[in-house]
Amino acid sequence: MNSPEIKFDEHGLVAVVVQDADTLQVLTLAYMNADSLTRTLESGETWFWSRSRSQLWHKGETSGHTQQVVKILIDCDRDALTVLVKPTGPACHTGQQSCFHNEIWSRERERLARKESSDKNIAEETVSFGEVLTQLYEVVESRKRERPSGSYTSYLFNQGLDKILKKVGEESSETIIAAKNDDQAALAREASDLLYHLLVLLVERGLPLNEVRDELMNRRKGQSE
Repeated sequence: MNSPEIKFDEHGLVAVVVQDADTLQVLTLAYMNADSLTRTLESGETWFWSRSRSQLWHKGETSGHTQQVVKILIDCDRDALTVLVKPTGPACHTGQQSCFHNEIWSRERERLARKESSDKNIAEETVSFGEVLTQLYEVVESRKRERPSGSYTSYLFNQGLDKILKKVGEESSETIIAAKNDDQAALAREASDLLYHLLVLLVERGLPLNEVRDELMNRRKGQSE
């Protein structure tokens, strides 16, 4: 290959993709000018042009990690080269085999992330209503014990029983209004607010949630008899 066949850019350089001749792993992206290409062809080892230092450099000259050239290919536009080499050590100055070792995207990683998200959503969907109430009851209990500042639940406990009873009454009325308006989404929101405030009331009065469960179980048992 003669250098005049190559279309060097306005700086007299051509991009070079260096690959392992055996594995075809991309080792680095570098640049050559006519001089470094000539030295590569003559020595059988890669020579490049350093754009940062503005000088020729022989790969492995200081590290000993030279690259023996097996084949040089030129692309169809004749403005880029691929050099297949047999490396005697890492190509990257960090000690990595390839300069391209920092992954920023992978189809397999994205697939696994989507699967993990899907599995999480499925797990959340399969949580029973009773588990949700139990978890919320435990959170309300912790708010009463710890009284973190800025917490609405802490505010209710600090205000006392009368405030909590008032909120239960207000949320009951709003739930009734939502039901009268035949708005399913609004009814779900208001019913959630009512259940939350009812749990705050149960915690305030020291009534464990399992006592409510037992009462409901007894009623169901009585109805089945």
